[in-house]
Amino acid sequence: MTIAQPGRRRLDTSVPTPYEVATREPRVASRRWSRLLILATFVLWVLSTAGAATSIADVNAPSWLWRPSAAALLVAFSLILTHRVGGYMRIWVSLAIVLAALAVVTEVNGLLAAAAGATAVLSAVTSVVFTRPADSLLEVLREYVVMLSLALSGAAGVAAWNATVEVRPFGLMVMAVSVTLAVAIVWRLGSGLHGLGRNQLKILIVVAVLAVGLFYYGSFVRTAGSPALKNLLDDTIVWLRQNIGGVPRPYEFLIGFPALVVGTSMRSRYREGWWVCVFAVVGTVIVANSLIDPRAYPSYFALSTLYSAIIGLVLGLVVRAVFFRPRGGRAARAVQQSRRSEPKRLAPLR
Repeated sequence: MTIAQPGRRRLDTSVPTPYEVATREPRVASRRWSRLLILATFVLWVLSTAGAATSIADVNAPSWLWRPSAAALLVAFSLILTHRVGGYMRIWVSLAIVLAALAVVTEVNGLLAAAAGATAVLSAVTSVVFTRPADSLLEVLREYVVMLSLALSGAAGVAAWNATVEVRPFGLMVMAVSVTLAVAIVWRLGSGLHGLGRNQLKILIVVAVLAVGLFYYGSFVRTAGSPALKNLLDDTIVWLRQNIGGVPRPYEFLIGFPALVVGTSMRSRYREGWWVCVFAVVGTVIVANSLIDPRAYPSYFALSTLYSAIIGLVLGLVVRAVFFRPRGGRAARAVQQSRRSEPKRLAPLR
């Protein structure tokens, strides 16, 4: 007869915990048709992204291809995001189709601006919502590439609309709508703050304070900053453009991109990691909206995004290493949080 050894009971972390949010039934009962629809959406996204990118890269493609490609890309993003969050396809995708068709047919600047804004919003939010929990370094890098790919695709779509807008008000409006939409989606996923531990709550507070601080500091410098400080910033930007070809964007490498790294890592243990991922939208929306100004140079945009992505990834990995470091001996004796599961990338979250 074997007598069990006394000691603290441990939670078996080898089996992921079940997903906490109820998901809807499949929209299409046939698995074959479901795969065909997913493949068709992917092909639509690839082809429309390639067509929209001809407005940025000179490949001797006809200019009439730009806006139809942007319209198809807008519809593709509406399909992806609506399916991912479990929304009503007949409502939101139909609205996207109507807006895209009216903008292409009428070429009214107001409709073109609305379509460009919708493309930026949907691509920025999709870039974050389409990610999955990342428990290892390789998984973090995979989700980082997914986020950047979708955000850059959105930037090509925004450029292809070629709308005339006031850049700063347009950018602020797109930012506000994107963050609001992301918060609404996370709220629907039931990701409350009650499950956050002390370290996770610290991350959320630090990111929130940093975001608000950067916003107000940037506004203060533009309106009430001293001439010497403004000249210093202008000279620094000019030097960077002349020597390395681009300027890293603070909102991307200090907030958005690190938040994606930390948020996906948190989601592998806590569903409240979605709240950190909300701040990742700040970075993706800036990427998606960067080419709304026709005076923007594609090479400058590409290099600036590359530098921001590298710096943001490094900062995110540093924060991840600090807050998710292995526990000490005393903490190791406590019950460990098991790995959390989420639906597959092509399945709805709700």
